[in-house]
Amino acid sequence: MLNEMKNNCTNQETSAAAAGGKKKRRREEEEEVGCSHAANEDECFSLQDELTFSDTSVALRMMRSQFPRIDQASVPPFILQSQLYSSVNDRTQVDRELERLRRDKVVRVFKLNTGQDDHAIIFLDDYLNQVDRIAKRMEEKKQSDTDIFKWFKEHVLDSKLEPSIAHHELCSLLSLGGNVKDAHITLLINAGLLTRQLIDPDMYWFAIPGIGKLWKALLQGRKELLSLLKRKRHKEMFLAELEKKRLRYSPLDMRFHIRDLIGSGHLKTFQTTSGLVVRVSTD
Repeated sequence: MLNEMKNNCTNQETSAAAAGGKKKRRREEEEEVGCSHAANEDECFSLQDELTFSDTSVALRMMRSQFPRIDQASVPPFILQSQLYSSVNDRTQVDRELERLRRDKVVRVFKLNTGQDDHAIIFLDDYLNQVDRIAKRMEEKKQSDTDIFKWFKEHVLDSKLEPSIAHHELCSLLSLGGNVKDAHITLLINAGLLTRQLIDPDMYWFAIPGIGKLWKALLQGRKELLSLLKRKRHKEMFLAELEKKRLRYSPLDMRFHIRDLIGSGHLKTFQTTSGLVVRVSTD
């Protein structure tokens, strides 16, 4: 009997140790994971090798292809304007080329409700596909007045390229499709395609449906990344080491946030013989 009790105690201690070891390994894996969003190892890339691009169009398409895959998120891939500034050395070139792409109806630019001067860029085809999915979902729910989504695509999005629109202009453009009612505007707002501006209720921002949780994650990820670096000696890390870290409070991966904070001026980079270093800006 005594031997059985000893064996039971030994087994329990072994199980506890094994469980503790698994938890430790899990924490270590969460701290450092390479290519966490890639489907396989062949899709992995080094941010150091693809930090800058020759022009804005190339940068946009590359960052679109590298947008993190996020579970339970129906938001199309978006690129922050700050990320473009970190990826193309000439900011004037970025602004000029982005304006051309916007006028050519290749991309749309959206003002994000982060409380900061944040703008998201989405390829127009991706955005129109999202509008179609919303319309289809509304039709499946037997929602009335779903023609408004077709009018919105054909008459508003096609002609109004700026990030905002006045109420009277919105109604005027929608009326090209049919008789516009207040319920139509409400439906567009509830679908997440429009948001009223706080300073002027007669003005609307064009919006990205479902992005609310992600811009909150954007703010949390920025704070977490800066906090991580500020705890390091000299407030810096090698880029190759930093990009392997996983953020706890943002589903947007580390590379997404690094590009954002470099472009906004919160981080800076400099080359050493051992590799590129990322440091918190002091100015």
